[in-house]
Amino acid sequence: MIRLATQLIVCSFLLTALPLSAQENKSDNETNGYTLRYKLRLGEKLHYEVTHVAKTMTRIRGAEEVSQVHTISRRHWDVIDAAKDGEMTFDHVVDSVEMTQQQGESEEIRWDSTSGKDAKPQFAPVAEQLGSKLATLTISPTGEEINREDHGGTRASLGMGSLALALPQEPLAVGGTWTVPREIKTRTESGEVKPIKIRDLYTLEKVQTGVATISIKSELLTPISEESIKAQVVQQLSNGTLRFDIDNGRMLSKQLDWDETVVGFQGPNSLMEYRSRMTEKLMDDTPRTAKKP
Repeated sequence: MIRLATQLIVCSFLLTALPLSAQENKSDNETNGYTLRYKLRLGEKLHYEVTHVAKTMTRIRGAEEVSQVHTISRRHWDVIDAAKDGEMTFDHVVDSVEMTQQQGESEEIRWDSTSGKDAKPQFAPVAEQLGSKLATLTISPTGEEINREDHGGTRASLGMGSLALALPQEPLAVGGTWTVPREIKTRTESGEVKPIKIRDLYTLEKVQTGVATISIKSELLTPISEESIKAQVVQQLSNGTLRFDIDNGRMLSKQLDWDETVVGFQGPNSLMEYRSRMTEKLMDDTPRTAKKP
């Protein structure tokens, strides 16, 4: 269970100052809703910095252990096609990572891929993927995955089931919602694979200067009676905020938080506490890349 937790390797005065056309557009958006669409352009690269901090405490038969991870990764989308029908294709590449991990009383281990030093054995699988295409994805303007080709890398969902944000099909007014179904694969104590259905509820909270602020909250659709199953699911539920650039059609930032406690996940006297935060933000600067040995 510890290993599972650690893998887990956004006035009227101003209105009167606007030109009439701008006032009309604002009124149209408020009345008819905002259209949220990806607008990736051929040849551009979108660089993101992702920070993940997690602390997991488990207590089993009186024995308590704390596991902590802190990872900062820089990755980018390399847009290799933007078809006339609106579909966009990009390669997902991780450029560099800074990783820290500690389990129980063991010594904390660190590795920075830009240091030129060899990765610790625990981080070797990540090191092998740096600078390489992890996946090639084709998405629709609404963020739907049309096609995905994995290139041997770890399939990362970043807390929402896909790399791209699933957007509503129709224009949405502030306060409007849309849902996206997901399925999580869990394993029972007997080893049987059990799918758990959930849905992510998105709400358009506000739109300001062309940026949409969107909240996300996951809702369980499959009843869970086994605490061991719940312990696997809570780490994949989402609760947070995203910011989406309506004019340029890309995500600007994301923050997801987890604060969960599961009692009895491995017997009546067991306890798991999971506290985590994941943030992602679009970077304007040129990212650091891993140094080659």
